[in-house]
Amino acid sequence: MNSIEIRELTKQYGTHRAVDGLTFDVLPGRVTGFLGPNGAGKSTTMRLLLGLDRPTSGSATIGGRRYLDLQDPLHHVGALLDAQAAHGGRTALDHLRLLAAAGRIPPSRVDQVLEQAGIASVAKRRIKSFSLGMRQRLGIAAALLGDPGVLLLDEPTNGLDPEGIIWIRELMRSLAAEGRAVLVSSHLMSETSALADHLVVLGNGKLLADTSMEEFIDARSTPKVRLRTSDPIRLRAALARDGLTLETEGDGRWTVEGVQAEQLGALAAREGIPLLELSDERASLEQAYLDLTADHAQFTATH
Repeated sequence: MNSIEIRELTKQYGTHRAVDGLTFDVLPGRVTGFLGPNGAGKSTTMRLLLGLDRPTSGSATIGGRRYLDLQDPLHHVGALLDAQAAHGGRTALDHLRLLAAAGRIPPSRVDQVLEQAGIASVAKRRIKSFSLGMRQRLGIAAALLGDPGVLLLDEPTNGLDPEGIIWIRELMRSLAAEGRAVLVSSHLMSETSALADHLVVLGNGKLLADTSMEEFIDARSTPKVRLRTSDPIRLRAALARDGLTLETEGDGRWTVEGVQAEQLGALAAREGIPLLELSDERASLEQAYLDLTADHAQFTATH
């Protein structure tokens, strides 16, 4: 049951196709980052998966079953789509107790998730007094309430302080390590890079990428090394024989494109050229993502 299956999923609103023939899986044991520009179809896909909207065609299932067909769905799927949705007049404790009662979850579980989310000390405060970060923690506590095998989280780090961001990062990784399927939608590339093992990227409702983090970045970056040497003249000549160019960075370091550190190290050793520093340079997730989605952004600024 700990998986998500999206098959030829399409959602049409009038003439606008918000989701267009999506097919991908979210597998257990890893954190899947769900990326795409505004309007790409991420939120619509999550709503379709949770039965909050109906697909025009195709299917979105959990362990092969529609959310609406699950018995005790909170035991199978936990979701955070909108941290502001909780009723402000209730206390955090009452909010979670109501959810537990509705989902046939033991009351003892409420205390456990309050502790896990770090908000046990404010459990009897009204939600309207909570900061955005505290509401996020409450939303995550609610998602964990049924100890589900599948988690859907939309912008879970929104409003969290640095300690909270580290907490959610470690929590997501530990949940995946326990064999759960974790799908995290985010606009924060730095957090996705630190959190996710796998990426699903949408653009204009279509699937642009479904691959591991490492493969996604490597496919959109040119091999490049950074180095320091005490003999740049000999190194430049040796590289030129292989059609490579030594470029200065102006700080005593040099770069070479089109080669990896292992290859350049072997060349330098063969020529007897000393290297004082040598490392591969890889594109960041943000650079690779922007390269892929440049033609799919709905809103772009002019320069």
